[in-house]
Order: sequence, then structure tokens, then C-alpha cells
Amino acid sequence: MIQLKIIIASTREGRKGLAVAEWVFDHAKKHTAFETELIDLKQVNLPFMDEPEHPRFQRYIHQHTKNWSAKIGAADVFVFVTPEYNYGMPAPLKNAIDFLVKEWAYKPVAMVGYGGVSGGTRSIQQLKQVTNALQMFPFDGLLLANFAKQLNDEGGFAGTEANEKAVEMMFAQLEKLHHSLKALRNQ
Repeated sequence: MIQLKIIIASTREGRKGLAVAEWVFDHAKKHTAFETELIDLKQVNLPFMDEPEHPRFQRYIHQHTKNWSAKIGAADVFVFVTPEYNYGMPAPLKNAIDFLVKEWAYKPVAMVGYGGVSGGTRSIQQLKQVTNALQMFPFDGLLLANFAKQLNDEGGFAGTEANEKAVEMMFAQLEKLHHSLKALRNQ
């Protein structure tokens, strides 16, 4: 089975993106090709980068880094669910990415952006630069502009028909890219 990790980027109190991530997670569970895990960076709670050596050497001394390395290294594909903060990605996501190097390489990553009018577009643009540098294969999975209008009374996210189609296409693309990139990871 393809190991899919859905990573929730926002860690702030009162965040609404958790509802979006849970909606994405519910869709992922319908795909029998994936074994899916929802990773909440708030629960992972990585400190600000604290390893003394560059992560390309993989000589980690802290248990939190070893645990993070094992989790990300075991993954085949990712979905980053991210808001946009001041025209960029949330700092906890950038920090979580920067803890590692080789564990990310040759893996596809779909971006699910959410927010106001831009739907997280600028955050995703930054993420594409960073993930490209890590030899990942990033693509826009879904942009949710004015997503708060799609939150129901219980705080859950209710996707539109267009959202439903886009998320299904995203998972199909992740599966296809996984098979294409797997050979590179095994070299």
C-alpha cells in the first residue's frame, strides 16, 4: 500500500484548517491504494530546529528528530494542508520541513491551500520552491478560496461539487506520481 501522510500546517489556537484536513483525510480513506495518516504539527510539536548538524547527514541526536525522520522516511506521498500567513507558509510547516532532507526526496506532494480570496496561493508558491529544492514533486491539489463560507454549524468543512472532483483528481495524481517516482527512491 502507498503510505500517504496528510500534514496539517497550522498550529495556532482557533485554527479552522483542521476541518479542511479532516475532510481531505476522509476522502483519502476511501482510496484502497493508500494507507493514510493525518499528522497534526501542533501535536508533533517540533521545537525550532535544534539539531547541531545539517540534516543531509542524518546524524540526528534528538529523539523528536529521529521520530520525525522515521515517520517522513516511511511515507511515499504527502498532502500539505496549509493556510497563508502574510503571503507565505506557516512557520511550523517550514520548520518541520527543514528538520529533514533525504527523507523528503523523490516523493510527490499535493498542496491543499485554504484562506480568503487567494485560497493560500502564495503559501503554496513558497512551498513549491522549498519542495523542489528537496527533490520532491509538488503540485496544486486544491485551492479553497473563502473556505470559511463552507464551514458548517458544527465547524466541519463541506466541499462543493467542484471541490469533490478536485480532491479525487488529486489522489489519482498522487497515486500515479508515486508509481513513477518510486524507482528513483529505490536507487
